[in-house]
Amino acid sequence: MSPAPEEIGGAVRAWLGTPYRHRASTLGAGCDCLGLLRGVWRALYGDEPEPVPAYRAGARDPLHAGALLAAAERHLLRVDGELAAGQVVLFRLIRSLPPRHCGIMLTPTRFVHAEERTGVVEANLTDSWRRRVADVFAFPDRDH
Repeated sequence: MSPAPEEIGGAVRAWLGTPYRHRASTLGAGCDCLGLLRGVWRALYGDEPEPVPAYRAGARDPLHAGALLAAAERHLLRVDGELAAGQVVLFRLIRSLPPRHCGIMLTPTRFVHAEERTGVVEANLTDSWRRRVADVFAFPDRDH
């Protein structure tokens, strides 16, 4: 059985206000966008599905260019159609490059993500963010 959108939303909202820390994933102490997703995964499933390799903060990291998308394809379920609460959204920060940022939808128009200087925040899915959406995924069944 997949986690309900309300359960996902509760797990995500617990992270609001967590400071930004590159490659971290500790509730209240620090995380980046992937660390937020990892922390929500742990709240929903327990252990993380695989170790996370070291990665650079910059959007132009050629060594790990497609790593976020590849991991999402391994552990999440790609979805088509309208955005909905509980979905994981991957964003392209630079149009010609693979996605390097992620967030989790709370409603079809609001999401939570980790911003570099701000930390974990709830934000509107503005036109600017909507244009950057590269892929959308759902969390898998718990017996995954």
